[in-house]
Parts: sequence; structure tokens; C-alpha cells
Amino acid sequence: MKIMTRSVDETVEIGKRLGSHVTKGTTVCLTGDLGTGKTHFSKGFADGLGIRGTITSPTFTLINEYHDGRLPLFHFDVYRVHDEESVLDLGFEEYIYGSGVCLIEWADLIEGILPDEFIHVNIEKTDNEDERVITIRAVGGEFEWLKEMRI
Repeated sequence: MKIMTRSVDETVEIGKRLGSHVTKGTTVCLTGDLGTGKTHFSKGFADGLGIRGTITSPTFTLINEYHDGRLPLFHFDVYRVHDEESVLDLGFEEYIYGSGVCLIEWADLIEGILPDEFIHVNIEKTDNEDERVITIRAVGGEFEWLKEMRI
């Protein structure tokens, strides 16, 4: 599905709607250039999970954990990662196959270790400063709830 947003608030809202529908074990992979709104989307996603803490991009820590929502959120930012092995060393597989939801910014940088099934969210800028095209698709799985989700 493709969605056009015309403001940061609309991008946050799309993230929130997706976050409110995800189920245990879901991995959401975010891609897009710098400044497209991945972190804004992430804030909305966390809100959709009921997480009330301050959501920041874990660019320097690689992962932030949030446990106060309806499911735990494990928020990765792998922009500064130079190899997939260093992500695996964080216990990546335990997070991916654990009891929460994983959200991975810059997921295209670690394609070789992504799970077989995930939701891919790509955010692109348009010629208009505040507009974004958000493409959401299931990879390797059905994610029936995604088909039924109204955005």
C-alpha cells in the first residue's frame, strides 16, 4: 500500500496506526534517505503500542528498549553499523524472535540477517518539502491484519 502524507503529524499518525495493529514477533524494517521521517514514523509507531516514554533514534547506542506498552518495543538504528556481525553480537536474533516487536531503521544495511518475514516501510520525499510517500508491504509472510488495516 502507498500513502501520501503532507505533514510530520500525518507521518506520525501512519506510524501510530501501524503500531496499534502489530502483533508479538513482528519486525518492521524502515528504509529511506536521511531526513525522510523515519524517526517521526518511529515515534508514532511507539505511541500506537502505548509507549509513553520519549522516543529517540538510537543512532549511537544501536538499540533502545521500551517496555511500558502493550508489547515490548526494540528500536534499532543501524545507520552507523559497518557489518552485520556487530548487530548479531547485540543479541539481534533474541530480539527478533523474542516476545516483543522490532523496529529497525536503515534495515537495508543489514539485509543479510533480516528475518524471513517482516513488514517493510519505505519513506520517500517528494518535490514538496512536507510531503512523503510511505510504502508499506509484507515481505515473506501474509500479515493478514496488515491487509485489513485501514490507513
